[in-house]
Amino acid sequence: MLFSKRLILHRPLFSIHPRLIIHFLGERKPNSDVFALESFTDESRIRESINSLDSLTNVGIDYYTRLLEACIQSKSLSEGKRIHQHLLRNNTHINNPIVLEKLTFLYIKCSETEHARLVFDTIPNPNAILRNSMIRAYAWNGPFYKAIDLYYQMLESGVGPTKFTFPFVLKACSRLQALEDGKEIHDHITRIGLDSDVFVCTALIDLYAKCGCLHEAQRVFDTMSQKDVVAWNAMIAGSSLHGLYEDTIELVIKMQKVGTSPNSSTIVAVLPAVAQAKALSQGKGIHSYCVRRGIDKDLVVGTALLDMYAKCKCLASVQTIFNFMGDKNEVTWSSMIGAYVLCDHMREALGLFDQMMLKDALNPTPVSLGSVLRACAKLIDVSRGRKIHCYAIKSGLVLEIMVGNTLLSMYAKGGMIDDAIRFFNEMESKDTVSYSAIISGCVQNGNAEEGLLTFHKMQLSGIDPDLATMVGVLPACAHLAALQQGRYNHCYVIVRGFASDTTIGNALIDMYSKCGRIDFARKVFDRILERDIVSWNSMIAGYGINGLGMEALLLFQDLQAVDVKPDDVTFICLLSACSHSGLVTEGKHWFYVMSQDFNIVPRMEHCICMVDLLGRGGLLDEACDFIQRMSFEPDVRVWGALLGACRIHNNIELGEEVSEKIQRLGPEGTGNFVLLSNIYGAAGRWDDAAHVRIVQRDTGFKKSPGCSWVEIKGTVHAFVGGDQSHPQSKGISKKLEELLVEMKKLGYHADSSFVLQNVEEEEKERILLCHSEKLAIAFAILSLSPDKPIFVTKNLRLLALLGSLKGITSDYVASQCVLKSYFGGEIGIINMSEPQQLSQLAAHFIRSVDQQEACSFATFLPSEEDTPLNLVDVGHSLTDKSWLYDPSFHNGNKLPKSEGMAENYVIFHIA
Repeated sequence: MLFSKRLILHRPLFSIHPRLIIHFLGERKPNSDVFALESFTDESRIRESINSLDSLTNVGIDYYTRLLEACIQSKSLSEGKRIHQHLLRNNTHINNPIVLEKLTFLYIKCSETEHARLVFDTIPNPNAILRNSMIRAYAWNGPFYKAIDLYYQMLESGVGPTKFTFPFVLKACSRLQALEDGKEIHDHITRIGLDSDVFVCTALIDLYAKCGCLHEAQRVFDTMSQKDVVAWNAMIAGSSLHGLYEDTIELVIKMQKVGTSPNSSTIVAVLPAVAQAKALSQGKGIHSYCVRRGIDKDLVVGTALLDMYAKCKCLASVQTIFNFMGDKNEVTWSSMIGAYVLCDHMREALGLFDQMMLKDALNPTPVSLGSVLRACAKLIDVSRGRKIHCYAIKSGLVLEIMVGNTLLSMYAKGGMIDDAIRFFNEMESKDTVSYSAIISGCVQNGNAEEGLLTFHKMQLSGIDPDLATMVGVLPACAHLAALQQGRYNHCYVIVRGFASDTTIGNALIDMYSKCGRIDFARKVFDRILERDIVSWNSMIAGYGINGLGMEALLLFQDLQAVDVKPDDVTFICLLSACSHSGLVTEGKHWFYVMSQDFNIVPRMEHCICMVDLLGRGGLLDEACDFIQRMSFEPDVRVWGALLGACRIHNNIELGEEVSEKIQRLGPEGTGNFVLLSNIYGAAGRWDDAAHVRIVQRDTGFKKSPGCSWVEIKGTVHAFVGGDQSHPQSKGISKKLEELLVEMKKLGYHADSSFVLQNVEEEEKERILLCHSEKLAIAFAILSLSPDKPIFVTKNLRLLALLGSLKGITSDYVASQCVLKSYFGGEIGIINMSEPQQLSQLAAHFIRSVDQQEACSFATFLPSEEDTPLNLVDVGHSLTDKSWLYDPSFHNGNKLPKSEGMAENYVIFHIA
């Protein structure tokens, strides 16, 4: 009998044929087909044995357990399930704890965690080994919370956890970021004296590092009496995760000093830190170490090296590693494609993706699709991006949220914002990145309203905006001059702890500047702890667009006193500020100093600012000479700036010459057509103006309708000229008529020169009264109390609002008003010979003429106070403009110009 038991418990000492009958414990079968189960190593023999189960009688526990053990060793899930089914049908040994344990281990080994749990729950008193295995299964495969639940059930059952329990339950806590549970388990570990076990401590280091408590991880690491390579790797990975890249590299050096050699896992953990720190020399040293140790051939290590060189922008090394790698998997190809994108080799990235698609054994991953979509976005190759989108749909990868987010960015950056919005609405799952991408895309494509609406939907959906989201939302508030919403968002970034971030501070400066609150912008600027060049540029630009050129120059002097070096954008902002404030001499000085003292080569944008500066100042001949002396060929924007100056000074002859040059180059939009038409219209040459409009239409350019927005109690209302669709349309029309009556009582006559149509004077008056900005102002007057500011935004130009304001007394409006235009440059001129003395306020009307039409702004002061404008000889205002641009002469801010779709402002306010 002893010999029999030995044969059962140990492998036989002699060869046994698979069909040989071996029976020792009294179990007999009716025929001679009992297998020597110890020698089952392949599924065919297991399958053959299972097929014979139905013909066997009195099959013993030992037979089932050996057969199940063979399935476990070979991971034969399907055959194991057949055994389970046989047990259920025969109902003989199905409740035997040994059989149930084997079934549980089988399902765990085959990653069928839920099947394992169903069997596990039928076992009366599972032992610690089985419980540990079940916890480990959940820790690896999820759901992770069930591993923690099983741990607590283990405690309640009286079965004590072992040193094999804690590494896996801590791993589950790490996956869930369940720090409190992890701390409680840590206390238990300390109480039972396992806090010195190297495996348990390593799991604790991993938990604390991934839960954001690196100092706790360091404390556990420092208390370890013995540290193996796995413990070092956990600490290195945690340090890298927290962005302490130099400390991570130092840990690897220290690790080697104490005699622990880095392994492949160490290399994979430290290389991302090297990449982020751009520590190329250390990266090369690690590469040499890998070559000496022979681990550079490891696929994971090779891919990590490739990624490190890519992020260090060392493309030659990346290509060398990729070409010499023997086996390449999808991750390797994805890394190489990503390397090309990082190094701005977009076409090479697309070419490599095509090569990958030709290999049958390789399928693109979400990462590789994301990289090629970014390449399409950079190349503005929407057509190629659509094809990749189609592939993503067919392969099912479109459901991957990372792929979806990259598709959103690709469509938005390609100008296909409608497609981006449509795809966004169709996405089954969205995260913070999804919302951030579509919000930024909407703002960049001129649809700020949709961007703010999406932001509100994001908040209602329960997804918390992050820093990147707010960087996208604040420009939307700036575009719409939505000061109230902008201030709400400012409060939000303070509550979320984002206010100290420099990028957020820069966005707030831009937002407040474009909403006319340059004082708030300066407060934000002063509170930024670490100002970068963007901070300085934003503040200089803010002063410029608010007509405070001298303040911009003073701030530039402050910039030169710090360690931040001005860049080419700094001088664009500075020259633009000089242009908007009439500081011609100062602008010319800094343009030449820019290249002489700061080694900045002027580019097209600098030249546009100079032409605009000279043109606004009436120096048209000098502006023409400047263009002729340019070292490169002027583009349409340069000539457009000169054409705007011709509009300001009614120089029809030069305007026609400039217009011909623009036509030869190809106009970029309707703006230059409208400028020339306005020049003709202002001179009464209606036939020529009509001809320009016809040419504009025939060339396919369509003028966008004027639209104005006003923010009332956090809601943005939009108006189009002559709009009757607003719910309060009747009240708005009535208010405009009331204002018109009051204006006429004061001797108002409509300035019909701003109606560029050859119609009767009465019709011109009606047209002037129904412009979108006037509708917006009237609605704001109806909706807001007198102490509330009014902010109006317009997508095109601002017409002269002189008529709208001339008769307004404090009985009608006593609000601060801000108007903003998206287009055109302008110059300030005095419109009235004397301020109009109203019943309670004195209004100073200054008209700021842009490239297309005119725009007005006014400062309301108590009527008994004298003002500098009373002392001005208005008859000479056009020839003597130096005082006009000095902010000390009045409390209003002039409408500035910026290029492209940059915002312009007109501010009305009460002193």
